[in-house]
Amino acid sequence: MTPVQTSSPATTHSPELRAAAAHLGRRRFLTVTGAAAALAFAVNLPTAGTASAAELDAAKIKSDPFTLGVGSGDPHPASVLLWTRLAPSPYESDSGLPRARVSVRWEISHDERFTRIVRRGTTTAHPEFDHSVHVEVTGLDADRFYFYRFRAGAWISPVGRTRTAPARSANTGELKLAAVSCQAYHDGYFTAYKHLAAEDLDVVIHLGDYLYEYAVTAVGGARNYTDRRLPAHYNRETITLEDYRLRYGLYKSDPDLMAAHAAHPFIVTWDDHETENNYAGETPENDVPPEEFLLRRAAAYRAYWENQPLRTPQRPDGADMRLYRRLHFGRLAQFDILDTRQYRSDQAYGDGWQVPGPESEDPARTMTGATQERWLLDGWQQSRATWNLLPQQVTFAQRRDVPRPDFKLSMDGWDGYPASRERILDGAEAAGLENLMVLTGDVHVGYGFDLKADFDDPASRTVGTEIVATSIASGKDGADKPSNWTNLTTANPHLKFYNGRRGYVTVTLGTQQARADFKTVSAVTTPGAPLSTAGSFVTEAGDPGLKPA
Repeated sequence: MTPVQTSSPATTHSPELRAAAAHLGRRRFLTVTGAAAALAFAVNLPTAGTASAAELDAAKIKSDPFTLGVGSGDPHPASVLLWTRLAPSPYESDSGLPRARVSVRWEISHDERFTRIVRRGTTTAHPEFDHSVHVEVTGLDADRFYFYRFRAGAWISPVGRTRTAPARSANTGELKLAAVSCQAYHDGYFTAYKHLAAEDLDVVIHLGDYLYEYAVTAVGGARNYTDRRLPAHYNRETITLEDYRLRYGLYKSDPDLMAAHAAHPFIVTWDDHETENNYAGETPENDVPPEEFLLRRAAAYRAYWENQPLRTPQRPDGADMRLYRRLHFGRLAQFDILDTRQYRSDQAYGDGWQVPGPESEDPARTMTGATQERWLLDGWQQSRATWNLLPQQVTFAQRRDVPRPDFKLSMDGWDGYPASRERILDGAEAAGLENLMVLTGDVHVGYGFDLKADFDDPASRTVGTEIVATSIASGKDGADKPSNWTNLTTANPHLKFYNGRRGYVTVTLGTQQARADFKTVSAVTTPGAPLSTAGSFVTEAGDPGLKPA
């Protein structure tokens, strides 16, 4: 086994810079530069727990504050997280509310008509958190569906549907999930979410790129609106906290995305575009001062937490946020949700496709950082689940670009961190995992891979499977067979499925096998495209490898 790195390049910057990002609300800039200080005023993060002195009577809210819908996430056996955000005017910098706290009532019921309410309460929407609400409802029954809603003054939110997980010791027979990723608003409509909302699912796993930092034109980019115009402040890259908050307001106002959140609980993790393209740890994409990027990262992380159904342990502290976490679904499945952005080494040879070499193959390189890697491997040692799922961001399997000796690999994926990948696979073997399934996003295509003990030897043992969810919209319409289809399928015999349309993948886990259905829409540059199944595969429990269903 390749030795585990004991320190991560993601922790090399001075404590003063991290402190500056963590304490912007106190205006304690310490050693940050003048440019970073100016950015800090724009970010304006409060200290955790800070509350506004003013209180707004919710009865005075004159227009619907639930324009961004509702959501739920991270189901536990006895609890679930409920989310909403008050935003009467989500395209405005103040969301249409004064800087005052608002009382919000919530209730959760066995039935959609709320005649059998099991829990209710009141929480506060703080302006410091952009009037977002995160309610951790406890004391629920395990393994059942619930309905929930919020009230603010006379306004009632849409009804959401969620569920709790089975008890850790429960012998659960089946779990059906969907995996999604990469939803560039400017590349097209979120039509796939409309279809996903109608699916019979237990949970949706979002694998990253929930939003993009790039400018969105007045006509919505490829959406090419003819009936409305977006405000000019969307036509710039996101930098400040206000920028990121406004961008979430745009994305989360999409009716198809709102429908999906209302229909199913989500488990979320990020990739790069929620902050900046291809950043690595504390290293930005472009040549900007490190303190400036940390401030940007703090703003992005703060807005991410505010707008996602995440629990209190995931609330960020300045430029740091503990997003990796573990969930269970009875004895059937264990989910180890990874963060492969915040702690990784900088990409070798740049962040594109490159010929591998000593820099990329350095054993000290890490995708996860040493602490997260140890957390994962220790958790696998304790796992008693039939299926061990690894939701994460970037392609895990080897992916050569051409079937020739001069092939290149993506330095942004695990191919740019082969020693880190080897440690993960060695750890799975040491833990005795028989059914490892990696869930991946990022690349805007659907892949199905067999994970090999030795990717350079097609005859080597298959040790797991990787299911790559295509994008919701990123990459525009796509094609069933992208231009590199022949090269990739020939160069990588462990690649069992490849499709370049938009959509999502559903995975049905049973005690004997898992089934993956790759579902696609014909177009996203025009709304309302139908859904079809591009491919279906199964992998048997105890016998990893994908076979046509």
